[in-house]
Amino acid sequence: MKVFSAKNLETPLGSHDLVLADLDGVVYRGKEAIAGAVETLNRIAAEKTLGYITNNASRTTDAVAEQLQNLGLHATAEDIITSPQAALSLLKTIVPAPALILIVGGDGIETELLNAGYQVTRKAADGPAAVVQGFAQHVGWPDLAEAAFALQEGPNGEMLPWIATNTDWTLPLEQGLAPGNGTLVSAVHTAVARLPEFAGKPETPIYETAFKHFKSRNALMIGDRLDTDIQGANASGIKSLHVLTGVDRPKQLLAAAPNMRPNYIVANLREIFEPYPETKIIDANTVQVGRARVRMRGHIVEVVRRGTDPLNLLRAACQAIWRSGLAIYGLKVPDELLTDHWRESKV
Repeated sequence: MKVFSAKNLETPLGSHDLVLADLDGVVYRGKEAIAGAVETLNRIAAEKTLGYITNNASRTTDAVAEQLQNLGLHATAEDIITSPQAALSLLKTIVPAPALILIVGGDGIETELLNAGYQVTRKAADGPAAVVQGFAQHVGWPDLAEAAFALQEGPNGEMLPWIATNTDWTLPLEQGLAPGNGTLVSAVHTAVARLPEFAGKPETPIYETAFKHFKSRNALMIGDRLDTDIQGANASGIKSLHVLTGVDRPKQLLAAAPNMRPNYIVANLREIFEPYPETKIIDANTVQVGRARVRMRGHIVEVVRRGTDPLNLLRAACQAIWRSGLAIYGLKVPDELLTDHWRESKV
């Protein structure tokens, strides 16, 4: 029997000196704090450098910090890294200030651009030099249409630079999942038949912005979305922790592509301080975590032993499936592995 990781009895925090936490689905859902998040993050901040990294482009860092403070978090604007900041760093390499930029979105984008010396407009007829698009709840058809008008291919084939803050398809709110910025970008994409450059997760500019700001790359990313938080962490060369309080659930974890697989899976943030159970490779097809054991028998995923902790069973199943190299759609997965024991959990 060989042990999958030599450090698997450490806590997920390990020796990282920087922790980056997503907001939606990790700290809060809509206006409500997720159970256990505030006290856990304050404890992390007392021991490590803690930064909040968000794709939500609708608000300024001051506004985000105020919301976190109202929830009870010891956070300031200096602790916040937003996708508009990443978009600005990308924009500077393409169009220098004081160029006129057409913006789609809220105060987050407008404030960052104005502070950097750019001029802003929301009308294509003003002749902008680029388009920067982000999410805001007030964005509607007229805003998307203005972006599309500005991004139409010119008579000589010229195309205006287009930067989008992020690709999040959904936004977790108290009532459920709502359309996110990726959905709005898709609407413009359909009209202009091309895609923007993306600054936020899972692209690396937002991580590079964070590393530069906090002066460290020895980081752990905490997220709830595989296609943004976890994929971005992997692309940036840092470890990641997936918490089951937000968007992606057991089904998505089992099916995760190689570039979207987290180093750690926890049910809630409190577990970040607990020793992470070792993953044991029993043989080429069998994985054990805790007392739970899962085996691949060809295309069949077989629960050999359930153990007493459904989270360890999920961890073992993920490792067995991931190690097999087989696509999830070709596998026969027992229903008990797809059961979501943690949805709307209040633990």
